[in-house]
Amino acid sequence: MKNNFKLFISAGLLAVTAGCTDLDVDIKSQYTEFPDSEIAAEAKLSDTYYIFRGPLGRRYNDLQSFSSDEFTGVSFDGDYYNEGENSHPTLHSLTTDDVSLYWSVEIPGGITRCNRVILDLGGDESPMAAPAVAMRAFYTFIMMDNFGDTPIMDHLYADDEAVERAPRAKVAEFIESDLLKALPNLSKKSDISTYGKPNYWMAKALLAKLYLNWSVYTCGDVTTYEPTMSNPKLNDCIAACDEIIESGLFNLSDNYREKFFPENGSHIKDFIYAMPFDRITQQGMTYARFRTWRQANKLDASYYGFKLNASVGGNMAVNPEMADLFCLEGDDRNAVIIGGPVYMFDTNRKLTSEPCLYNGEQLVFTKEIKIKEGSVPTEINVGKNVAGWSMGYKSIKWFPHYDDYLNGRNQSNDVPIFRYADILLEKAEAILRGGSATKGDTPQSLMNEIRQYVHAPSIDKAPSLQDLLDERGRELFDESWRRNDLIRFGKFEDDWGLKHVINPQAKTEKFRRIYPIYKDLMKSNTNWKQNPGY
Repeated sequence: MKNNFKLFISAGLLAVTAGCTDLDVDIKSQYTEFPDSEIAAEAKLSDTYYIFRGPLGRRYNDLQSFSSDEFTGVSFDGDYYNEGENSHPTLHSLTTDDVSLYWSVEIPGGITRCNRVILDLGGDESPMAAPAVAMRAFYTFIMMDNFGDTPIMDHLYADDEAVERAPRAKVAEFIESDLLKALPNLSKKSDISTYGKPNYWMAKALLAKLYLNWSVYTCGDVTTYEPTMSNPKLNDCIAACDEIIESGLFNLSDNYREKFFPENGSHIKDFIYAMPFDRITQQGMTYARFRTWRQANKLDASYYGFKLNASVGGNMAVNPEMADLFCLEGDDRNAVIIGGPVYMFDTNRKLTSEPCLYNGEQLVFTKEIKIKEGSVPTEINVGKNVAGWSMGYKSIKWFPHYDDYLNGRNQSNDVPIFRYADILLEKAEAILRGGSATKGDTPQSLMNEIRQYVHAPSIDKAPSLQDLLDERGRELFDESWRRNDLIRFGKFEDDWGLKHVINPQAKTEKFRRIYPIYKDLMKSNTNWKQNPGY
């Protein structure tokens, strides 16, 4: 793909001209305008739905996970250092040419696809175009959340038209406008027919997320944001959450671990909007590859309970501070990470008492992550031996299937983007931050709904904001939202893992709340200025 916002404008013309060489053809029938039918419209719209699949399946997830307090990106005497692709986001020392940012070139092309479809379907006020308008808002949100000032791409650009970045606050207003425009014409179904597509509830969930972060996005200078700033959209957030809750379409009836298994899908009632993946037909999701112990393919049977026939990375080590959150008695969520002495899972993915052995010794994962003596600290080299490979607890939230390792390590676990559990926690937070309580809900009652379905102890008093942040860490661990949460709570510069030890200046560099613009986007848009600090 060319790293250019205008790429898809001419791609359709190229395909038409390249596919026809005999111009003297007897035309039997022709359309003078796009067919006015749901089937024809869906064929067009489907081209806009899955642009985010590739980024979410790897690099976007890497960037969110490593730059938060969830994971440290370790290397093993050079293995997985790769010019800092994992250590740079971990240490908050990203540069403009880090491969961790490469995914960002795909999203503007997705917006252009949306604009092409919107034009073909009659413009952004057309009922048929509503799903593409919602997707345009979603892709714009992803760019704005990660990079701050972002182009408001509300039309197709001519080849000689400059693409300008708009202030972040204006972008937030544009996203809100697009979603409100699309909502009346989006489907209110939530079943297999709308799964993985932008429906009414996806748009409402995105609005709730936008409103909860409104003060972050509209403060003008990201370095000046403080979590005590007034947020005029808190009641709007609560209203969006209430509509989702009252729909009756979503609930917490799914077992916590099982809803992230490879068999998940449209039947999961907690999923409002998810990205479908399949090891053969919808590839790109490879989370287990990097979360699995480095030498697991050398074991007679990995701790998953089946032998792996492909190598794995093992470079994602859970930070001690995150591991410590999984401490509530009886909490089903405790089982999504493993540490200390390691035991085998059976064919039903149940933990057994059988030790997981390597060279005749039981594996033991250490919570603390230590760099190898004498190594370059910024490489976060833990050593190329059993001790190094075993640094940090491991995430098994995205439990793989044996067949994944027969298909390039591509997994069939669908990845939720918006969940009902998140909506409950967002409403609790909005009330706690000063929004008006509704429907008899309180932060305590909402948080206890989460606690009860995962069999964790209920709380007996109103939670603090820190309590809610901790609960979000448990509930939404390893789902690409933690960085967003830490910034909103004013915790992104806090000490965790090795970040503050190796890179002490990360404590004060608030400009890193947004990422640098990737070099190829800068080259394609020479009128842009790089984000301050980079």
